[in-house]
Amino acid sequence: MTVAHHARPVVAADAETAVGILRERGLRVTSARRLVIEALFAAEQPVTAERIADGLDGRMPRSDIASVYRNLETLEQLGLVRHVHLGHGAGLYVLAGREREFVACERCGAFEAVAPGHLDAVRDAVRALSGYEARFSHFPIVGLCPDCAREGGHAHP
Repeated sequence: MTVAHHARPVVAADAETAVGILRERGLRVTSARRLVIEALFAAEQPVTAERIADGLDGRMPRSDIASVYRNLETLEQLGLVRHVHLGHGAGLYVLAGREREFVACERCGAFEAVAPGHLDAVRDAVRALSGYEARFSHFPIVGLCPDCAREGGHAHP
């Protein structure tokens, strides 16, 4: 199982603030690292390392995938970035402070961000049943989206 980093979240309002945080922590601000930061700020939702390396569909310069992964790992260890898993595909990356909780369709792969307060009843039920404090930001609640459910699908037990 992939476990989220436990670094305290470091929220940056913009790319220049994130670059300043890197410098404060004694890290070099390479062009590759800056590119990853700018791509994360440009992305509207969690994004794969592959999409960052491909230039976000032409909106950013392309980059080496290994470099993107190394920089995402460094940024995650610092707390600037979080990764999430929204199904069976590649992990997705998002800036700290922009994390959301998710529901995901196990059939079609659709996912949707959910306001954390809307999942409080689920969180309460998990706590009552097991004592665990549930979070759905690293792994989503999985089931069937409304479209797949209407098509007569069945969620896996």
